[in-house]
Amino acid sequence: MVASIPQILGKVNPRLYAENASDLIKEYGSPDKIPAEKVKEKPLSEHVLAYDSATETLEPVYFFILDMINDFGFVTEKLIDNFSSSPGSGHFSELGQRATVMQQQGTKLLGDVNTVLRSTLNIIYDLKEFRIRLSHYDHLNTANKDAAILALKQIWMDKVDMNKGRSSIKAMSVEGGFQTLIDAFLVVKEVKDVDKIDLNDRVKRILRPRILEFNDWLEHSEVELRKRYQLERDYLKSQVNSLKLYSRWAKPYLLAAGDLEMKSGRKEPALVKAFNTIILELTLLGKQEINVKEESIAGNLPAELSKMRMKRKYYSCVLVDFKFRGIPQRVNQQSHYSFGGRADISFKSYVLNDDELEKMEEELGSSDIEDILKLVEGITTGSLSQLQEDIEFFLNEEENESKKNSSGQDSTNPFKALFGGYNQKQKPSSDKGPEKKKGPMVASKESFIEKEHLRPFAEERAKHAAFNFFDIYKKSHGMVSYTSYNP
Repeated sequence: MVASIPQILGKVNPRLYAENASDLIKEYGSPDKIPAEKVKEKPLSEHVLAYDSATETLEPVYFFILDMINDFGFVTEKLIDNFSSSPGSGHFSELGQRATVMQQQGTKLLGDVNTVLRSTLNIIYDLKEFRIRLSHYDHLNTANKDAAILALKQIWMDKVDMNKGRSSIKAMSVEGGFQTLIDAFLVVKEVKDVDKIDLNDRVKRILRPRILEFNDWLEHSEVELRKRYQLERDYLKSQVNSLKLYSRWAKPYLLAAGDLEMKSGRKEPALVKAFNTIILELTLLGKQEINVKEESIAGNLPAELSKMRMKRKYYSCVLVDFKFRGIPQRVNQQSHYSFGGRADISFKSYVLNDDELEKMEEELGSSDIEDILKLVEGITTGSLSQLQEDIEFFLNEEENESKKNSSGQDSTNPFKALFGGYNQKQKPSSDKGPEKKKGPMVASKESFIEKEHLRPFAEERAKHAAFNFFDIYKKSHGMVSYTSYNP
């Protein structure tokens, strides 16, 4: 069961907006542990009206209220937009076909994303192998030269000489009876040094061409390997750009497919299988900030507050819930529908501060309401973010090296914005102690001014606004069926 917005607000501030707050706190101990589904909502005020017209469309009802809220200076946000059609309706079939098209196109693009992603993974693994090989060449000019030569000789025997089959050094040492051949090859550095070691002539005749061949390979393989490494890095950049392009193409189709998914309405009594019926659920949140300075100057708040700096903002909020029960009708044989039917609209008033709004957004994000957005984000960008560190390293390797050599510090990463790196907070340095894990967001306790002045003032304004929206619409449309609760 998905919690409604009033239930989420009741969890955010159970003392004010949950009718069963004492029971919930007693059972769960902390508001953060309270399941939002168990909250009995208790808004500051509530006004409900019904508009029933099978011949007139429902869109004007929604847009009239939306425009009215905006005209009163409220900032409006849509929180919920769900629909359910009866299986026997033409609307169900029509939207099902559209959703299938979106799903098929999104799936095709996701297949392309997976193909490019596998290629990107292979390139990264190859680049890591190349770096290990190149590190041996880098050590040829250091004090570790002898160890680097030995490592490269092992690679040459395994990768190059092994292609000769039974005439390779290792095969001859194991199967041909030349037990000293491997040790001699590892010890001798130049062809002229072959005669200086105590070996029989047969071993020396085998060893001379192998030392010559290895030195020739050593001279040319580094150049070729560095070229291959650079080409692989360029190819990685191309694949990353393709991956992001396919991801960007896939997102609209996946989001559209999610938007076209119908909410399960099997227990909804209005959705009879053979009927031509649709249920729409919409929730709007209008909020208006309380300007403390202006209200103090106007005399609505104590004058002393105009000179004080508030630690957080307070908002008068009106939550508008729409529940439409309509009859889909095709418009002049076109591919879209109009909806006539019954609209039940409720206007509920609340007061929320910055902390409570943030907590509400957190609860919305953790609920099933935004599951499709999480899924799409995880599919299209999550895979790339997992590889972000390796990708950034290889794409910016030359620039990082040059900056380190010139200033001893890493440069600003020009590709960081490509992967959203600038949106990530920097990790604290180790000298500041271990990083603390972020726990559940808890609204700080209200100060005396907030509790005694700001919230009561915002409450009165929220109640007044909710009633005004209700009253204006009721009178402008000659409403008869309505209820009102305003303590």
